[in-house]
Amino acid sequence: MIALVVIPTYNEKDNVVRLASSILAQHADLQILFVDDNSPDGTGKIIDDLILNNDRIHVLHRSGKLGLGSAYREGFKVAISMAADYIIEMDADFSHDPAVLPEFLSVANDFDLVIGSRYLNGVSVVNWPIRRLILSYFASVYTRWVTGLQLRDCTSGFKCFRRASLEAIDLNSVKSDGYSFQIEMNYRCKEKGLSIKEIPIIFIDRHAGSSKMSRRIVREAVIMVWKLRLQTLLSKLWRK
Repeated sequence: MIALVVIPTYNEKDNVVRLASSILAQHADLQILFVDDNSPDGTGKIIDDLILNNDRIHVLHRSGKLGLGSAYREGFKVAISMAADYIIEMDADFSHDPAVLPEFLSVANDFDLVIGSRYLNGVSVVNWPIRRLILSYFASVYTRWVTGLQLRDCTSGFKCFRRASLEAIDLNSVKSDGYSFQIEMNYRCKEKGLSIKEIPIIFIDRHAGSSKMSRRIVREAVIMVWKLRLQTLLSKLWRK
């Protein structure tokens, strides 16, 4: 079995060595694919050095900061080409706990997509300002209302796909970036009738007080959920 953890990186030189060690210690079948967007701080070079001593670590070097969604799309395609059985999304800054990875793999035996949820048992988020927390929580409420997704956490970036799940989706048609990418991937899985399971996680924001949630990202997500819903409605009309 190959379980590949896909991790986009940009200026993560202080994290990648420790993160790689922690991930690989969790399970013998885990491997890592870093997708580095030409980090100015030398993250890519550090990853290259790691690869020299460990064949369970891989890297995809990109020309610049091209966006989270495209990083995952390209990483997923590499994972499929490697015949990885399970493909896991994970942040590089330790906001996602590597210790949860064995549980992901266990649950993924029975489900096509496993999502690490911050809102399954109340709210399990540390270090977020209240405004950011409210925005994230109600983004999931809004997404459920528009799309019909029965998920407590629609924007989580800690999740595990079976390879067959990603193969069922036309990755080239997934255009979203930022947090809306997570929503769109969940929705595409739902469209295909794939089974989805949420498991509780504790999310710890390592960038205390700062936010990656720009107005552009919020606007993209607000518009994108309606696009998804409209596409589904039009598809049903065409089939009639």
